[in-house]
Amino acid sequence: MIAIKTVGLRKVFKTGIAKKNEVLKGLDLEIEQGETFGYLGPNGAGKTTTLKLLLGLIYPTSGSAFILGESTRNVRVKNLIGFLPEQPYFYTYLTAWEFLDFYSQLFDILGKFRKKRIEELLSLVGLKGKCEKLQLRKFSKGMLQRLGIAQALINDPQVIFLDEPFSGLDPIGRKEIRDIIFKLKDSGKTIFFCSHILSDVELICDRVGILVDGQLRALGKIEDLVDTSLNSAEIAFYGLKEGSKQEIRNFCTQMVDHSDKTLAIFNDRESVDRAVKIITDGKGSLISLTPVRQTLEDIFLKEVITEKQIS
Repeated sequence: MIAIKTVGLRKVFKTGIAKKNEVLKGLDLEIEQGETFGYLGPNGAGKTTTLKLLLGLIYPTSGSAFILGESTRNVRVKNLIGFLPEQPYFYTYLTAWEFLDFYSQLFDILGKFRKKRIEELLSLVGLKGKCEKLQLRKFSKGMLQRLGIAQALINDPQVIFLDEPFSGLDPIGRKEIRDIIFKLKDSGKTIFFCSHILSDVELICDRVGILVDGQLRALGKIEDLVDTSLNSAEIAFYGLKEGSKQEIRNFCTQMVDHSDKTLAIFNDRESVDRAVKIITDGKGSLISLTPVRQTLEDIFLKEVITEKQIS
């Protein structure tokens, strides 16, 4: 079943008298139920506008959007979705329990079910225990972000929208959020999220879409978009005589000496094989050989830079 679908979705904002800004230019997109989809793009590409259109917070200039087969204009859709904005607002005088209790009442969740649901969510995001009785003003950024995800799940939604869930988090906080998203994936939730942390997107997502200037420039599975063949490699070694090092220096891309160790970078497999042979024949010691392959960041930058050159 298709969880999220857009057909020719377009949004134009008026920016002054007789001036218009076309932010989204006919977006066609389908996301299957249970899929984790990363929606990427530079600032101003139209990602937040897309989210607002899917959430029914604004209406499209033309085109349509659907969630689980229902038009996003249908109020019933709101019961099927959860949303964590990039900059959520928290009533900081409340405790975590009180905060979730407040939001559960918005969905008219009955008392006995409400208590059970809050306990499940606090456990899921790692806030059960002492933290649930702590006022939110004493929470760290990571704790607030985890609570924000719990809030987005209070109605047990089938489709979850997360806008920059890793924003402002340290590596530990990012790992905590990743772990929660993995749990949601395992439970069969459909997850649509925007992020600038491309390494996390690469770990989490089934598919990604790259939006540039209101248009979808790339769409697909990461392994299909990224060239996994060897692009370059880094070799670290020591104990090689200067003559042999000079021989390697003549065909490597870059060579740097660190104390008694040397790091050399090569841009093709033949050069790597040649360098390894020289090190071995010269009785040097090979410390490491690290292949460097294309990443999602490389694809992202290519699409963004290409668009800038065209414009």
